[in-house]
Parts: sequence; structure tokens; C-alpha cells
Amino acid sequence: MNRPESLSGLVEELEAVADKLRAEAVDADEAADLVERCAEVAARLGADVDSRARDASESEGQERLL
Repeated sequence: MNRPESLSGLVEELEAVADKLRAEAVDADEAADLVERCAEVAARLGADVDSRARDASESEGQERLL
């Protein structure tokens, strides 16, 4: 999976779930499921961003060693 695509795909998914939560009349159980899904996607986004930051930091450190 290409990382830029995964990041943009996760953002799109998060936006779609959030839009559904805001726009539609949903019952309490469905709203809870949607909120849980938003949290899962946000956690995956955070992990991806952290991974990218680590990779950039490690690459930067390797350049300093050279």
C-alpha cells in the first residue's frame, strides 16, 4: 500500500464518516458506532503521521552521519 494513498484514503474515510454522523438522523447505537469508527480511523491516521515523522527523522540522522 502506497503511504500517500493510505493517508489520503484514511482522511477521506474519516471525512465521510464524520459527514454521515453530522448530516443524517441516526439512532444512538448507530451514532456510537460512527463515533467509534471515527476514533479508529483517527488513530490509524495518527500512527501513519508518527511513522512518517520517525522515517523523516531517521533519514535526517543518516545524512548527518555521512
